[in-house]
Amino acid sequence: MIEEILPATVHAEEAFDDTSRGGPETLYPEEAAAVAKAVAQRQREFTTVRACARAALGRLGQPPVPLVPGKRGAPQWPDGVVGSMTHCTGYRAAVVSSAEDTLSLGIDAEPNGPVPDGVLEAVSLPSEQKWIAELSARVPEVAWDRLLFSAKESVFKTWYPHTGTELDFAEAEIEVDEVERTFHARLLVPAPLIGGVRRHGFSGRWVARDGLVVTAIHLPRQPSA
Repeated sequence: MIEEILPATVHAEEAFDDTSRGGPETLYPEEAAAVAKAVAQRQREFTTVRACARAALGRLGQPPVPLVPGKRGAPQWPDGVVGSMTHCTGYRAAVVSSAEDTLSLGIDAEPNGPVPDGVLEAVSLPSEQKWIAELSARVPEVAWDRLLFSAKESVFKTWYPHTGTELDFAEAEIEVDEVERTFHARLLVPAPLIGGVRRHGFSGRWVARDGLVVTAIHLPRQPSA
């Protein structure tokens, strides 16, 4: 599913349950320690998404390694690898790419249903609330408020590895193209320097199917002149 919205230079692996990827015995000791005190559901999703990540790394020609959460829970990828993970009810996914091809990756998956009461007001700008209302009336089969939330999560995952700083929901303004199934995030904070270029925003793609909304941002490395 997620490979549909990413280029061929990115290797993706996904799972729709926790039964086909092995149990806690597949974790490295340092990974197991990171979730030793977590509830059972958190341990299962943590285990499955790391199994997905190691499968994706294998297709990239990388050996299996521990993927320990770092600051803000972001996985620590092997040198020379750029990656991202996501999990929600009924879905886990990991994507990886060579750092020679990719500067940053951000993915997120959410259930295709309305966000809880009060969440939209907390995560959206007035301009975003306007297009959500318009698209919800015209294309009700997509939970556009949930798509907005997912897109902002993907933006943060793209931003954070290069800045190490927080990015509030109100600090990125999202526009969505319902026909092309793309989105653009305009950063409302000073543009970070990524790959030698000031990035004033990120563009991504989305898909809504099988009860899920999935978003992805791929920031390619530009070839040297």
